[in-house]
Amino acid sequence: MLVSAKEMLQKAKEGKYAVGQFNINNLEWTKAILLTAQECNSPVILGVSEGAGKYMCGYNTVTGMVKGMLKTLNITVPVALHLDHGSYEGALQAMEDGFSSVMFDGSHYPIEENIEKTKEIIRIASEKGISVEAEVGAIGGEEDGVVGGGEVADPEECKRIADLGVTMLAAGIGNIHGVYPDNWQGLNFDVLAKIQEKTGTMPLVLHGGTGIPAEMVKKAITLGVSKVNVNTECQLSFAAATRKYIEEGKDQQGKGFDPRKLLAPGTEAIKATVKEKMELFGSVGKA
Repeated sequence: MLVSAKEMLQKAKEGKYAVGQFNINNLEWTKAILLTAQECNSPVILGVSEGAGKYMCGYNTVTGMVKGMLKTLNITVPVALHLDHGSYEGALQAMEDGFSSVMFDGSHYPIEENIEKTKEIIRIASEKGISVEAEVGAIGGEEDGVVGGGEVADPEECKRIADLGVTMLAAGIGNIHGVYPDNWQGLNFDVLAKIQEKTGTMPLVLHGGTGIPAEMVKKAITLGVSKVNVNTECQLSFAAATRKYIEEGKDQQGKGFDPRKLLAPGTEAIKATVKEKMELFGSVGKA
């Protein structure tokens, strides 16, 4: 059964660990993440960007696929299905189509407009028992057309959004989506500490988890981060394993061209990456 992310993140905040949000792109991705979560006895959040949602034929299709897998694979750990970087319209549609959690990314709006739109999303979500993530200070890089310049969030603005009653808050602290450049300055822990001070028990979210050194991730968790988003790293693992299979000519051996065989090494690579991240975040055995 799909659940809101609220309880799992509150437990993570209290227990000083983080729950991983792993973005899904197709059936193999979803299956790999769910099986690994079950194996690790870890709560998990399945992230879906608006672009990936369109690719998978809409939020309704995604909800059906995930619910079907939960039943067929006998998944018993807590699973939230979460819209990642949703527009206002996208968040409304995802809630209508059965998602158990949504992010409304209003970081590109002036703060007053961001607040008004966030309030409306919270009102609708609370009636349906859906968790809500909001963002202050755009995260750098690009996430399916939503571009952020890597801002550092204003702790006072974070408090204003947190006080609206969101479930979790993503705050820019120098993190970016995608692969980090060589000249990246690192996470701004001073700002993170101030945000934590202003927002209290609110679970904080670290976007752009790929490429952040493990020690930085661990430190961020001690400063209130309860959810870490991972997407690019799974994509890189999947691509490398698939390339190796083809370069070794295995697709030309017997029925190696069968998509179930062709995609198997990539699927196993995603599992390994997810397990490694769950161990780093401290969520193993926390379901």
